[in-house]
Amino acid sequence: METIYPGVRLVLTDPMPAEAVEIAHKQVLSAAEDLDGNGVATLVLEMAGAWGVPAVWEQVCRPLLARLPGRTAAEVVVEHALCEGLRVGLDVYRREPGRALPTGGVLLAGVEREAHSLGVQALAAALREKGRGCLNLGPALPWSALTDAVRRARPHTVVLWSQTPVTGRAYRLVRFARDFPRLRVYGAGPGWIEPLIPPAAHLDSLSDAVAACSAVPAGRDAHHIRYGSVPYR
Repeated sequence: METIYPGVRLVLTDPMPAEAVEIAHKQVLSAAEDLDGNGVATLVLEMAGAWGVPAVWEQVCRPLLARLPGRTAAEVVVEHALCEGLRVGLDVYRREPGRALPTGGVLLAGVEREAHSLGVQALAAALREKGRGCLNLGPALPWSALTDAVRRARPHTVVLWSQTPVTGRAYRLVRFARDFPRLRVYGAGPGWIEPLIPPAAHLDSLSDAVAACSAVPAGRDAHHIRYGSVPYR
């Protein structure tokens, strides 16, 4: 167990026991099948408060999403209810009215044309769990807009989510990383099927992503980074 930040109770960071995972799967899937997005969100909040976001994402959310192929109209409706419930639960987790966490030099987004953003929501929630903030720009951020955001926000770390190979263009991510050599650039999600070569790298799990975003390289404080003029290609 670990202390998250003053005033917040302890949260488990170990993997969920098999029995707890099985119960969670049944409860969350049942709520989704009832099209009860609020019920899904409530369960996500309860589980995250007990086990931590990384464990809940890796052991409950991802497996359930993989079980819904969305081939029939009924499956599509259940999938949407599940996704919306997960999105709401992750988005409100550890948010406090009137207390805004600094971005901490971390920028998150879905790559161009990528409509899915649950992985980004999970990472943002996991960072809040650690008392850290981020700049989350959501899904489908065009490369040109990402370039502008980096110049304006001056992050030290960028994590880009891709759900499918259609959006996970490894060559484009590597090119972006080379355009900003002082920036740490990571690809996350199952869409990056082609190897990411340096200076870009792939994050295999939510825990890895949290660790990467939490580490600030020496001499790369976001407030002191200056990026030159980089043409959009």
